[in-house]
Parts: sequence; structure tokens; C-alpha cells
Amino acid sequence: MTSAAKRMITLTRAACLLLLVVGCSPNHSAPVELTGRTMGTTYSVKLIASGADFSTASLQKQVDERLVEINQQMSTYIPDSELSRFNQSPAGNWFPVSQALADVVARAKEISEQSDGAFDVTVGPLVNLWSFGPDNRPEKVPSDEAIAAALANVGDAKLEVRLDPPALKKSRDALYVDLSAIAKGYGVDQIAQLVADSGAQSYMVEIGGEVRAVGRKSDGSLWRIAIEKPTPGARAIQEIVELSNQSLATSGDYRQHFVEDGQIYSHTIDPQTGRPLPHPPASVSVLHADCAAADAFATTLMVLGPERGYNWAEQNKLAVLFLIRGADGPVVRRTSLWPQRGE
Repeated sequence: MTSAAKRMITLTRAACLLLLVVGCSPNHSAPVELTGRTMGTTYSVKLIASGADFSTASLQKQVDERLVEINQQMSTYIPDSELSRFNQSPAGNWFPVSQALADVVARAKEISEQSDGAFDVTVGPLVNLWSFGPDNRPEKVPSDEAIAAALANVGDAKLEVRLDPPALKKSRDALYVDLSAIAKGYGVDQIAQLVADSGAQSYMVEIGGEVRAVGRKSDGSLWRIAIEKPTPGARAIQEIVELSNQSLATSGDYRQHFVEDGQIYSHTIDPQTGRPLPHPPASVSVLHADCAAADAFATTLMVLGPERGYNWAEQNKLAVLFLIRGADGPVVRRTSLWPQRGE
């Protein structure tokens, strides 16, 4: 995972974790809790144990082993991961990968096609060029020539995936795939399945701020997650969401930008122009049945922006909360499927 991805994880985690502690009732027995580190961040699993034969230690071991496996498949931070080895491989040949990696890339390509290229897992060279990547480049506006050179190595069409047998192929040697905008969500889905297989019917799984919750807590209430108010340098709750067999992912840029000559340059890069979006939302939160999709759609909508993104979300029947920068604080805009509330 790139350092840019890890910085993004810190942001999205802050956007969701404010209420995970508040959401636990002090008047009822606490759920079983598993915690650890993965993907450059932390994870948390809370569940209501079911059955006398339930073993916390056994489930913790399964969770940790599965997360190590996912990292070894999809991390760009691990030099010998499947994805890192693919990124280092020459163009033109099918590169065998695990079924899991092929499935995630296939899902990413579906969302890229659905969004006309707004979601693009090959955008890494541009993110790095604009000072938001792992190479610690100076924060400055790159030249038109440098942007054009990076764009030549970016584009979903330059990446192919085959599911049987699973393999990836690229058309340019310098193509670089980074799954940080979907892998955390995929990890949440995988761990949620492990927890369900353990017999638990009520649980919450969170990785770096991406969350899936099923059932109800021991006091009968729903799992409650807070979305952070997008205020740089401050921590406050914007809105509380109750999850019922749903996933929630949040993406934002209010902590990741630089300023040159009075102009703010966001880390949200449009993969088609090679430049930061001029007026991106401060943050976007998405509710969806699976967390991988919520994760990817949140990034997609950041790139599409507050107007195109809102219309696209409505057309695709997505439950989305947009927090848009305003002179007096964030302007809230919800799609018709987002849980409505009085202001």
C-alpha cells in the first residue's frame, strides 16, 4: 500500500470511528471485540457470540490469517505481493494471480466502465506526480508536459483481467495498479463472512473506517456510526448513521491538499484530465450492500464532483451523503435513498 493510500485510510477512518465507542451501550454486556493492524491501519471486529463452542482466539487467528493473505495478494506496500510483482512485470503477457485478486480487479473495471473512467485503479502515476504519492515529491503544480507523460501510463483500458484461469495483463510496462480505493472494503466483506461463518448473527467489522454491520447489538439497538464534519484541524460529528445489514464507506480530501499561489490543489485526481478536481466535495459517504462497492463508489463520486456525482448517484440508485464546502460550513446534500432526517 502506498503512503498516499495510508494517508487516505487515516482520513476515512477518522470519518467513521467517532461513534464506534459511543455506540456501545453501558447497560448491557459488551460484545466480543477483536482488534489488530492491517493495510497500514487498524481493524476492529465486534460481535455478539453465539453458542457455547465459540472461541475468540480461534476467530482472531482466522481473521489475522485472512488479512495477511489479502495483503499478500493486493498490497502495493509489500514488494513481493502479487500486485507488486504484477506492477513490476513487463507488458504484453498474462500474469497469473489468485482468484481473489482477479475478482477485485474485475470489479474495479466494472465500476470504471460504469462511471466512464472516473474510477481508475491505474491513476497512481498521477497521484504521485501531484505530490500525493509515496516518493515525497515537492508540493508543486507539475508542468503540462509532465502531466501528459504520466497520463500516457494511466487508463483502465490498458489493464486486462481474466477470471479463468485468473490472470492480469497490461499494455504498457509502466502501468501501475493501486487497489487502495477498493481493497479495504473487500477486506471488510471477507472478514464479515468469516464472522458470519463463526455463527454470529450480529456483528460490526471495520477496517480503516470502512464498515459493515449486521443484526443488532445486545441491547436491541442498531450499530451506530458517525460521519465526521469535514473541518480541517478539528474533530466533530456531522451525522450519525444506523446500519442494518449494510456497509458504509467515506472518502474525503479536506486533510489532503496543498496550496500554491492561493489555489488549493486536492488529492482527488481526475484520471481523464490528469489534474485535481477544481471543486471536489469535502467528503462523500456511501451506503451499500457490500463494502467493496461502497469503498469504490465513494472514490468515484469524489472524482465526479458534487454535481455530476449527485446526478450519477441518483441514476445508479445509490444512497449517498455529500458534504460540500460552503462559506459557513459544509453544505449537506443527500440522494433520495440516503436516510432522510430533519435539519
